[in-house]
Amino acid sequence: MAEQLIELSVTGMHCNNCAISVHKLLEKKGFHDILVDFASEEVKFSADDEAKVQDAIKGIEGLGYKVAEDASLQHEKFYEKIENKLIFCTIFTVPLLLSMLLPWHFLHEPIVQLLFCLPVFIVGCMHFGKSAWHSVKGGVPNMDVLIFIGSSSAFIYSLIGTIQHLGMQYQFYETSATIITLVLLGNLFEKRSVTQTTSAVKDLIKFQQVNANRIVDGEIEVISAREVRPGDTLLVNTGDKVPVDGEVLSGDASINESMLTGESIPVEKKKYDQLIGGTIVEHGNITMIATKVGSNTVLAQIIELMKKAQAAKPPVQKLGDQVAAIFVPAVILIAVITFTLTYYVGHAGLQHALMNAIAVLVISCPCAMGLATPTAVMVGLGRAAKNGILIKGGDTIEAVTQTKYIVFDKTGTLTTGKFHINKIKSESGADIEAIRGIITAIEERSNHPIARSLVSELKGLPQQKVILKAVSEEKGLGMRAEDVEGNHYFLGLGKANIESDFNISLYKNQVLLAQIEIDDEIKPQAASLISTLKGMGIIPVLLSGDKQNRCEKVAKAIGIAEVHGEKMPADKLTVIDVYKKKGETIMVGDGINDAPALTKADVGISMNDSSQIAIQSARVILLNTDLYSLVKFLQISKHTLITIKQNLFWAFAYNVVAIPIAACGFLSPMIGALTMAFSDVVVIGNSLRLKVKKIS
Repeated sequence: MAEQLIELSVTGMHCNNCAISVHKLLEKKGFHDILVDFASEEVKFSADDEAKVQDAIKGIEGLGYKVAEDASLQHEKFYEKIENKLIFCTIFTVPLLLSMLLPWHFLHEPIVQLLFCLPVFIVGCMHFGKSAWHSVKGGVPNMDVLIFIGSSSAFIYSLIGTIQHLGMQYQFYETSATIITLVLLGNLFEKRSVTQTTSAVKDLIKFQQVNANRIVDGEIEVISAREVRPGDTLLVNTGDKVPVDGEVLSGDASINESMLTGESIPVEKKKYDQLIGGTIVEHGNITMIATKVGSNTVLAQIIELMKKAQAAKPPVQKLGDQVAAIFVPAVILIAVITFTLTYYVGHAGLQHALMNAIAVLVISCPCAMGLATPTAVMVGLGRAAKNGILIKGGDTIEAVTQTKYIVFDKTGTLTTGKFHINKIKSESGADIEAIRGIITAIEERSNHPIARSLVSELKGLPQQKVILKAVSEEKGLGMRAEDVEGNHYFLGLGKANIESDFNISLYKNQVLLAQIEIDDEIKPQAASLISTLKGMGIIPVLLSGDKQNRCEKVAKAIGIAEVHGEKMPADKLTVIDVYKKKGETIMVGDGINDAPALTKADVGISMNDSSQIAIQSARVILLNTDLYSLVKFLQISKHTLITIKQNLFWAFAYNVVAIPIAACGFLSPMIGALTMAFSDVVVIGNSLRLKVKKIS
């Protein structure tokens, strides 16, 4: 088969080590474009051989996970649910704990304690033992190895004492059962907390799960949005969600696009306007034609980008990953050393030495290090998305925290992109109505802000219609066209406009036909934004293809000192390269003409554009029209990185402090298990604070 993206739903992954195990397996099998997300239980990779895919599925299942090619087919059985395992174990663990508090002699009988502990131990073997064995096979030992060794040591020690009638000093069944029960409780809290960190993606997915009213031969049939095909005619009423991307055929409506842009003010839509699937009709009724469905819709692409972004690791995570990879073997070694020193050097007795070693095993927590970064990244990306900021990678967050320069394009970024024609000067005696007709015919084939503005402004004025048979766009220069009579036109930057106030020249058969003077207005928030960025220690720069004097005029009005005008796309790359050598550089543009510069910068940010070019070129897309989204993006990135560092500090500090305390015998294994069970929750809880944390 041709190479395609394989998507699998994989259950059983509950920490970053699990994801690393699956990732390593797929790498060994020669797959690429691998994406493993333990939180959303998704595994993706590119493959060109069905046999290799089946081999990969067997390999993943060989690691102890369950695989389905369709998430909807993946259902946990009753006894597989962690909630049910916890309830079952708690029922048998409570009597063992009560035996330590109540003078009920029958509870102290070794055989009674064995009978209460055995069901819990069996669950522990199935849950932790199976996972531990497969993680060792996969080459990335996880936390379950430590839990299994610790609980098994206590159980086997007690079982030997029971068989040999060695007395109460050998009875630690309650330790084995409590370790298993408390860690299951921690796993449950961890699972529910991690689910909350992925809520932004899940909220967006809900917008896809709607019905559509399809019009067929005048009749309306209700179908799922997944069944809509390009070209279908759909009816959308007040209160409905727009099922897929499309265009308005008739009617008008107020559309709430806040789920994408973060802006609560509805957008008015009329005939021929673009519609985005998942947005809500607050008022009005429209008939639309479906243009993009399924994975081609803007919403589907955003969801996919967010999933990939959550899997992209910031460089700060590398240390955590390196430590986590050797953590389990190191802890086992420390536990062995603890037992040896306590028993042979300290002469504390077998029981005391064993309990100290078990405490070391169960108090250590590699998962906290594995969860420190991805949970914070998920919450940070989710908060950004709800503010209309689409960040394409977790690594982007760290890349912008040391930003020194922000380079702005002018048109459509610092200015509104809505142009007004100040003057059209006819050359060579050309008729003004003919000039208008040529301009309209050429520019209506372009999506550039200048083109849209010119077409809109000339629409109501007298003009001669021109029929074109070929039109092409030269990015950063203008448009070339040929009419049905064989005349060639160029509309864009030309030699004639360099020494004058005219921005655009129109040529016919290489002869100057007309010059056009246009101007656009500065966005109201531009000056305030530049002032805020300066206050943050960031140097703003203006980089544009427009004339130098016009660029300087805009820059002076909003407070930018460094200005580079009259730059072609290739020139912009050179300018960006110069600033990158001085410090971290962000480029902010419209995502069309600035695509090369957006890619060249340390981080490219596309303003007010959700087109394919913007999605491909920029690492951040601001989906709303508020310039302060840029500041909010920088603030969210800053606080996400702070949260990651806090999480990593806690994860390291916890283990550095807790393991020696346990090794010295100051903590019982049960207290160690309780502490470990909640260490993950502390990390995830700190990440979840990002959802509501005040940022500035």
